Amino acid sequence: MKYIAALFACALLGGCSLTQETSNPSSALTNDESFTETCSDIQSNAEHDPETCAQAQEGVVAVVHPTEVVDIPLGDDEQVIDAPIDDVWERVRESLYFEVPDQRRVTVQKNWYLKHPSYMKRVSKRATPFLYYIVEELEKNNMPLELALLPIVESAFDPFAYSHGRAAGMWQFIPGTGKNYGMKQTWWYDGRRDVIASTEGAIKYLKRLHKMFDGDWLHALASYNSGEGRVMRAIRKNKRQGKPTDFWSLDLPRETEAYVPKLLALAEILKNQEKYDFDWPEIQNKQVIEVVDVGSQIDLAMAAKLAGLTTEELHALNPGYNRWATDPEGPHRLVLPLTEVETFKLALKQTSEKDRLNWVRHKVKSGESLGVIARKYHTTTDVIKKINGMRNSTIYANDHILVPIALKSLEDYSLSADQRLARKQAQQQGAHKLTHKVKRGDTFWDLSREYKVNMRKLAKWNGMAPTDPLIPGKNLVVWVNQISSQQTDNSVMRTLTYTVRNGDSLSRIANKFKVKVSDITKWNSLNSKKFLQPGQKLRLYVDVTRT
Repeated sequence: MKYIAALFACALLGGCSLTQETSNPSSALTNDESFTETCSDIQSNAEHDPETCAQAQEGVVAVVHPTEVVDIPLGDDEQVIDAPIDDVWERVRESLYFEVPDQRRVTVQKNWYLKHPSYMKRVSKRATPFLYYIVEELEKNNMPLELALLPIVESAFDPFAYSHGRAAGMWQFIPGTGKNYGMKQTWWYDGRRDVIASTEGAIKYLKRLHKMFDGDWLHALASYNSGEGRVMRAIRKNKRQGKPTDFWSLDLPRETEAYVPKLLALAEILKNQEKYDFDWPEIQNKQVIEVVDVGSQIDLAMAAKLAGLTTEELHALNPGYNRWATDPEGPHRLVLPLTEVETFKLALKQTSEKDRLNWVRHKVKSGESLGVIARKYHTTTDVIKKINGMRNSTIYANDHILVPIALKSLEDYSLSADQRLARKQAQQQGAHKLTHKVKRGDTFWDLSREYKVNMRKLAKWNGMAPTDPLIPGKNLVVWVNQISSQQTDNSVMRTLTYTVRNGDSLSRIANKFKVKVSDITKWNSLNSKKFLQPGQKLRLYVDVTRT
């Protein structure tokens, strides 16, 4: 959502999103989860109008969905609902407030949704655990229930969603705005993905925008997307030129001009689903989750076991936790299925705090630092220092320190940030996968030119946004179809691992295998000015027709 040129202003003024135009809005999508389904995929179907599809995508910014939808057990579907309305979407429908104008922009978005009912089924499946909670919070704050549709427009109700401009979560907050509205962000935890914290923050932010724009919800929604500063400037410009200042008359970014009509189109379909013969999926109008404060850090696999869930099911309900455990500094809350809360509380009561994590007594080896040990056990130096009562990071060989470790192998924490990234980087996107180790000064733009790949795709392959900063030492995957600068259509490429010997140099190895020094440095992310070390392993891609 989000224009890097406006990042500074957005951080000051709010704005969950920065608007960025894109010529291929669907280029960063996975799992066929986003609104921006490629037009080429549907042009062969006579019922789909390619022109309408292209119009519906105009200005839309792609959102990355790094996970599949997780089925979460939420109790007996046959349970009687003690409420006059048994479908929470019907509850929203009964309270719709906005007037939907007869505008072409709304019609285009409406037609897209009507022609893609499977999209709404996927969205509703993801919304099922959280929608009742969100509607309850909106009603408590006297907010229009149309805002329950906003996570559809923002993220397809995906708390793991990510888009360029560094917006994350169901409500798509950028880091600065997230912090301004109470969403803590640490190595362990990101409140923008926490449905409880982000919903609370979104409501606060929307209330502020509504007040700022004198009760005009369309202006408020446009500001939520592109920043209030941008909308204010558009209003002032129209006033100077004697033009109307309603949303439809403003000169706003293409994404924002499509963003508000999307929400209005959804509201129109929900309100008149019989008229449009649209099968809007039902979600039971009852509480299905409860927040439990566990009081201290806990391994997610341990918590899942106590609740009778899989680790993946628990993590899907608690997407704010980036790692294998909750944040040691809090929050210490867990979202659980209502049906499992009493079982969990009883089991937790019988589990002492020291047993909520596994521990290892690590003997410090010569040359080890606290940072090296923290990375080895997938924790942080602050946690190790606190547990061991250390005032600084000084350690000595043969010291023993206590370190918390994950109950299961890290692969079992499939929704952790590390595993989401590993899964993303493993998805084949080309003929050959290279690994680039980030060096100081690297940017996505420079790397895209070096490897001759699309910058947006390069960021997507690594679960990042093109505007994200690159941290030295981080490994990026790069997918290429032509791996060597000397490769031809007749080449037969083979991969081999070469062990550096005494006296070897890059030029000697390049001559031996008929490759270029520049290719070897690229394949192995080497600094050509540094000497090779005997025993060092190099990956080479060799054309066997030339050697």
